[in-house]
Amino acid sequence: MASADLRQELDCFICLSIYTDPVTLRCGHNFCQVCIDRVLDTQEGCGVYTCPECRAECQERPALQRNITLCNIVGSFLSTRPDQEETGIFCTYCVDSPVPAAKFCLHCEDHLCDNHLRVHSKSPEHILCDPTTALGNRKCSVHKKILEYYCTEDSACICVSCCLIGEHRGHQMESLDEASEEKKKKLRNVLQKLTTKRAETEKRVQSLQERRREDPGKSADLTKTVTALFRDIRRQLEDLEKKVLSEISRQEQRVSLSVSALIQQLEIKKDELSGKMRHIEELCNMTDPVTVLQEPDTGDLCDTEDTERRDTQVRGAGDLDVGLISGKLHILSDIITGINRGIYVQQPTDILLDVATAGDTIQISGDRKTASRSDINQNHPVTPERFQSYPQVISSRGFSSGRHYWEVDVSKSVRWRVGMCYPSIGRRGDQSYIGGNKKSWCLCKKLNPWTIRYDNTVIHDRKEIRLPDYIPCDRVRVYLDYEAGQLSFYSLCDPIIHLHTYTAAFTEPLHAALLVWDGCVTICGRVRSWEKLP
Repeated sequence: MASADLRQELDCFICLSIYTDPVTLRCGHNFCQVCIDRVLDTQEGCGVYTCPECRAECQERPALQRNITLCNIVGSFLSTRPDQEETGIFCTYCVDSPVPAAKFCLHCEDHLCDNHLRVHSKSPEHILCDPTTALGNRKCSVHKKILEYYCTEDSACICVSCCLIGEHRGHQMESLDEASEEKKKKLRNVLQKLTTKRAETEKRVQSLQERRREDPGKSADLTKTVTALFRDIRRQLEDLEKKVLSEISRQEQRVSLSVSALIQQLEIKKDELSGKMRHIEELCNMTDPVTVLQEPDTGDLCDTEDTERRDTQVRGAGDLDVGLISGKLHILSDIITGINRGIYVQQPTDILLDVATAGDTIQISGDRKTASRSDINQNHPVTPERFQSYPQVISSRGFSSGRHYWEVDVSKSVRWRVGMCYPSIGRRGDQSYIGGNKKSWCLCKKLNPWTIRYDNTVIHDRKEIRLPDYIPCDRVRVYLDYEAGQLSFYSLCDPIIHLHTYTAAFTEPLHAALLVWDGCVTICGRVRSWEKLP
C-alpha cells in the first residue's frame, strides 16, 4: 500500500498520469508543464488565472518553476519498476504475482484486476474509475468523502457533506457528469476556434512561403530589366557621342576648306588692290591735268557691297553650326525620358467608389465601379463623409505619390463631371461641387443654354475653360503625376486627344471623383500606376 500511495502522489492533478517535466505554481501545487500551460492558455482571456487544484487566483500569468526534486523522484520511481505495464499500477489483492489493475474503487480504495473486478461489490457507493486516478483528487479534503457534485458558484468539486453542512450549502449544484459535459462543450467551442485560427495561420504561412518563392523571381526579372535598360542607355549614349563627334569633325573640315578658299580669293584681291593703288599714286604724281582728267572714273575701285559681302563670307566661314550640334544633343532628353519610363514599374490595382460618400440621389453598383443617377432617394445614413448637395461620389483610395491613370466610360450619361479631389473637400453646399472649389479639378460635359448644344469644359475653383471644338468623349482618361504636380484629361478617341493639363502643387492625397446628373458612368478596368524601382 505504501508503494501505491507513493504512486498516487506522483500523479498530475490535470492529466491524472505520472508527472512529465513537473513545474510548481506559487501556491505550491505541481503539474506537468504541458498540462498547466494548456490550462493557463484557456484562462488567458478571463482576466484572472487560477490554480486547477486549490483555485488560488492571480491577476498575471504565473511563472512556472521547474520542480527538480520531484522530477528526480519521478525518474527514480520509474527506474525501480522496469517490468510494470504502461500504467505501472497493480491489483491490490494479487500479492503473489503482480497483475495490472483494470479499475480503482473509490470506496474501498483498492486497485482491482479483471478477475477481482468480477467479484467486487456492485452497490452504488462503490464507484469505479481508471486505475491512474489519484485518490486524493476524488475525495473531499475536508470531509474525506467521495466527490459527487460540482459547485457552479465556486467552481469546485465537492462531496455531499459540503452540500448539506459545509461552506457550499445553498449554492447551485450540478452532478459531476453534467458539469463535465458542459465544460467539454465549452472546450469543444474553444477547440473549434483554435482550429480555425490554426487553419488561418497555416494559410498565412503558405501565402508567405509562396511569396518567398516568388520574390527571387521578381528580383531576377527586375534585375534583368534594369540591366537591359542601362545596357541600352550606354549603347544610345555611345551612338550619340559618335554622331556628335563626327558632326564636329565634318564641320571643322568644311570650315577649314572654306577659310582656305577665302584666303586664296582675298590674296588675289589684295594683289589687284595693290596694282590699282600704284596706278592711282602715279595719277596723283602727274603734272599734266589733261592726262589726269582723261583717265576713267575710279569711284568703283572700292566697291562697298563687294567688300561687305566678302567680310560676311570671312566671318561665316569660321563658325561651326552649333544649332545642328545642339539638335543632335537634344536626343539626350529622349534618352532621359526613356530612362524615366524604364525605371518605373506598372502596377495595376483596383479603384473602387466609396459608398459612404455617395449622395442620396446616386446609386453605387455592387462591384463599386458604376455610379448611377437615381430618381428615388436612397436615404443613405447621414455621416460627415457623405455628400449632401450633389449626386457625386469619390473613390475610397487616394494617391499621394507616383504616376497613375484611370478611365471612365461616360457613354451612358449626357451630363457628368469626372476628375479628382482632396479628401478635405466640403460635403455640403456649393463648396462641395466638384470643380467648384480649390480642392477639386474636373472635366465636364453640360448643356450650353446659348448654343443649345453640349460643351466640354474643364473646371477648377469655379473657373471654366471651354474646349475649343466638340470632342466625342465616350471614354475619358484621367492621368496624375503627383510629384510633377500635373493632372491631365484625355479623350480616348482614335487617335487619343489631349484635352487639358492642370499644374498645381498638390498638398493632400487625390481621390477619383464622379458627378452624374443622368444615366450612369463606369470606371473601366483597373487603375494603372507606376512605382519607381527601389
